Amino acid sequence: MKTTTSNMIRVHSYESMGTFDGPGIRLVVFLQGCPFRCLYCANPDTIDTCGGTLTTPEHILQMADSQKPFYGRRGGITFSGGEPTLQAEALIPLFKSLKNNDIHICLDTNGGVHTPAVEELFRLTDLVLLDVKQYNPVRHRSLTGHSNETTLATAAWLEQNNRPFWLRYVLVPGYTDYEEDIRALGEALGRYHNIQRVEILPYHRLGVHKYEAMGWEYQLKGVTENTPEQLSRAETLFKEYFPVVITN
Repeated sequence: MKTTTSNMIRVHSYESMGTFDGPGIRLVVFLQGCPFRCLYCANPDTIDTCGGTLTTPEHILQMADSQKPFYGRRGGITFSGGEPTLQAEALIPLFKSLKNNDIHICLDTNGGVHTPAVEELFRLTDLVLLDVKQYNPVRHRSLTGHSNETTLATAAWLEQNNRPFWLRYVLVPGYTDYEEDIRALGEALGRYHNIQRVEILPYHRLGVHKYEAMGWEYQLKGVTENTPEQLSRAETLFKEYFPVVITN
């Protein structure tokens, strides 16, 4: 790879030995910038598209390659965020180099950006982790500030182009746990052959201190974390439509 300013990548942070963002043990690269404004965002410091550290693709490739002994047969590298697809053009050469080095690639995305460059990135990705925030369009917009049309179109594209993906769903009490919305999602996507599994992600408040540090008001102050009964109920609903459902 020949590095220029245009293909530098804005990185927020890294996590080595990650076990929650794709199969096996993974190097997780959190990228900077996100178009969504999810009320429960645990990483609000990744939203600013001008933040982070400009990093060469070679540096990330060297990190990924140095950790290969830990990956085993299932692990690899995961790009998360923020929203990685905002930097699709810069990531394409890196993804090609990672593929040439036999490193498994996961891409964690909200599906809200869909361009030819993003499609090329998806074709280079071994497994997409697609975060569907809400199926109901009105509730999705109130939760994220954006429409979910592109996200659902992304899911359809992945299915039509035979790209494997996991469906991820954050269960936020009073926002995403409506039975009718989960059933509508199941009716729409339950027949997709390329959804390998559904991951229910429990709502948590681990990022609240970041809002305080940034001088932002956390909008979900009155929302408590899920009870075991709420998680079990959601898992039972999802299992009516999808063969493999886990609570992460």
